[in-house]
Amino acid sequence: MSKKRFGDANWVASQAVTLDFNFAMSEFVGEHGLTEKEMEELLPRLAAIDQDLNEGRQSGRLGFMTLPFEEHMVNDIRRVAKPILEWCWDFVVLGIGGSALGARALHQALCHPQHNFFTMARRQHRPALWLLDNIDPDYFYGMLDGLDLRRTAFNVISKSGGTAETLAQFLFIYQLLSGRMGQERAAERIVITTDPEKGPLRRLVSQEGFPSLNVPTNVGGRFSVLSPVGLLPAFMAGIDVEELLAGARFMAVRLREEDHRRNPAYRLASLFYLFATRRRRNILVIMPYASLLGGMGDWFSQLWAESLGKKFDLEGRVVNVGTTPVKAVGVTDQHSQLQLYMEGPHDKLITFLEVGKFQHRVDLPALYPHLEELSYLGGRTMNELLQVERQATAFNLMKAGRPSLTLRLPEINPFTVGQLIYLLEVTTVAAAGLFGVNPLDQPGVEGGKQTTYGLMGRPGFERHRQELDQAPKPLEKYLV
Repeated sequence: MSKKRFGDANWVASQAVTLDFNFAMSEFVGEHGLTEKEMEELLPRLAAIDQDLNEGRQSGRLGFMTLPFEEHMVNDIRRVAKPILEWCWDFVVLGIGGSALGARALHQALCHPQHNFFTMARRQHRPALWLLDNIDPDYFYGMLDGLDLRRTAFNVISKSGGTAETLAQFLFIYQLLSGRMGQERAAERIVITTDPEKGPLRRLVSQEGFPSLNVPTNVGGRFSVLSPVGLLPAFMAGIDVEELLAGARFMAVRLREEDHRRNPAYRLASLFYLFATRRRRNILVIMPYASLLGGMGDWFSQLWAESLGKKFDLEGRVVNVGTTPVKAVGVTDQHSQLQLYMEGPHDKLITFLEVGKFQHRVDLPALYPHLEELSYLGGRTMNELLQVERQATAFNLMKAGRPSLTLRLPEINPFTVGQLIYLLEVTTVAAAGLFGVNPLDQPGVEGGKQTTYGLMGRPGFERHRQELDQAPKPLEKYLV
């Protein structure tokens, strides 16, 4: 069914994700909006960024850009998944950051909200998907406590193979499985996704014979959701990963548009950049009007924050740039955050995610005609109420001079989610070009890792333990 669907040109055209930035412009929000002139002034810089992105795609420097075209990945995933699907009831991801957020976003967006609690038959014999992305011992133990380990597979994900949190989870799980069912059967229940050549996890694959998949060497963790990092968990949960990649390919072709005014990634990057630099709006709110897309907000927050929050620019100058991503969900956060967005500081740009058509229609009955507060809802739908609330929120933000823009998904399906992922990844790299920073590194998190290694006794990191030991001690007067 899905192959026919994304092979149908009419259906594909009807599923295009679009960008509407009317309410970000000065014609609508006055001095707080952008002008066409400001947008036009960026076109020469965008042309240079476009050339750099094309070179990065062709050279392999920007490896995430070619992932949607690498069809062998799906075959590799099927090969690894096939024997596991014969017995697996629960599939658990052990990973953190980019090794978990993408899979969680896909699971939330594209599986039934009750997927994990359905019977195997209702899940079409696909396992429940769980993501353990923290080492909180109570949470970790509690999640394991409800699983039948004989029917559980674990996907250990770390690009470097040296992520301390993931390795700690692996050590505990492997010992637990080995103690209960022997080392050979334990090894069959662990799939390792890591660098194809180096790192401690890759060495364990060679030594112990764990099933494994590769994280391409030129794809960083936060850009890896369309690699086996995100695709294996999605496939295990029954998500159509071929349609997901088809959507990403469709967006990739759209983003080769020669007129940069018609390129949604470059327009989006321009908006995010100009509001940060010209209007001092340093908080970027992503607000889907669909609970199923809430995980996409979490995934984007990491992508944006780690890629653009940088102390140094490409010339080595101290710039301390980056805007702060915040996730909100409509309509939930109309009742928690919207007051601040409406009347608080002029430091936020709102990006709505709108869904044109939901899978289900919920009709509201015409009850209590004598109560005005209830009767006006009768004969309408919950779908309509949700759409009207988004429209009303955007309109009232506009009236208050608060800019917003909207990314529209015709539906929530693998094809549109694939488009959205690829669009936001390219937008992030294009924005990095405008800010003049490297979107592929994350030097700011290395210090915490090195100090942790020192405190945990990892050889070679003794100096970092000494630095902490020699640091100023807490003062009693500041403890209450």
